[in-house]
Amino acid sequence: MTRLTLGIPESAFATLYQAPTEFAQEMRVAAAVKWYELERISQGRAAEIAGLTRAAFIDALSRYRVSPFQYSEEDLSEELRDAD
Repeated sequence: MTRLTLGIPESAFATLYQAPTEFAQEMRVAAAVKWYELERISQGRAAEIAGLTRAAFIDALSRYRVSPFQYSEEDLSEELRDAD
């Protein structure tokens, strides 16, 4: 596993009421959720990046109000047309 070092202002931890390790984990989850939302990575890869099981990642998607389904409006319309 590759480790990254980030400079985060001390005030960020106090603002979010999190210890540095909790903050780092939340950053991993937030990044994975956003990349999944942008359809840059799969759900499985996002869960891996977040350090979560797939089920726990789906729960995280719910907390961030992101759909677990990667369907665009066009994809859904096409599928509904094909079903007729």
